[in-house]
Amino acid sequence: MRAYLEIAVRKFQDKMAYRLDFFMGIVNTAITIVVYLCIYRALYAGASEVDGITYRMVATNFVITLGLSNAFGYNEMFLQDKVHDGSITNEFLKPVSFTLRLLAENVGEGAFKLIFHFLPALLFTLLHTRLCPPKSALHLLAMLGSVALGYLILWLLSFIIQTWSFWLFSVWGIITIKNVLVSILAGTLLPMWFMPAALRRVIACTPFESIYFTPVRIYLGELDGAQLLSGVAVQTAWIAVLGLAAWIFWRRGVKKLVVQGG
Repeated sequence: MRAYLEIAVRKFQDKMAYRLDFFMGIVNTAITIVVYLCIYRALYAGASEVDGITYRMVATNFVITLGLSNAFGYNEMFLQDKVHDGSITNEFLKPVSFTLRLLAENVGEGAFKLIFHFLPALLFTLLHTRLCPPKSALHLLAMLGSVALGYLILWLLSFIIQTWSFWLFSVWGIITIKNVLVSILAGTLLPMWFMPAALRRVIACTPFESIYFTPVRIYLGELDGAQLLSGVAVQTAWIAVLGLAAWIFWRRGVKKLVVQGG
């Protein structure tokens, strides 16, 4: 475990070396937040709430999901590139698990983006827009735990698709489709509150709602007591299901791997 922690820390430090990316990441996040909040404010047109959902709730949902989606982003073509150039074989010679090393690197990169991209942009946002505070300190802590579970769900979805590189020449198109589905069905672009009831029931049967919306609902206090435990249990169940699928695809992909070279 210590080795993977050091890998994550090293990736975190590597990202700090690119100062231009650091500042541009802050600017990009801040501009995106301001633009979308202006759009939502115009849609509310001065109304205090729509269907029981206030503008502050929508703004809070968007800021949190945007921050998390930025932090959760990483190079999803990594495994495909390794398979194409044959360097994947070198990974099997290292004394650490390839999947856990990849996860550690992605966590380190995500932590950097969360701290140095999202938090400065959040402070800038708070100067212009009032956001909903967490219902309580306990809900904030529970939300942080739920965020970690949501990250694992999204990471496993991505890793499963990446393993298809063992069978497909390119997984870029599939990854693009996955990212579009996450943006729509996880509530990043449109808050889940405003989606049709029939669509909400369908989404509830998928892992998408557990990525961002469950942490947001915990933060706002919509999930409390037994409902909070149920939401976390659903996230944990999806991690178990996706983790098993990822393990199966990875094992079968490694057995199928053929590398040619001179």
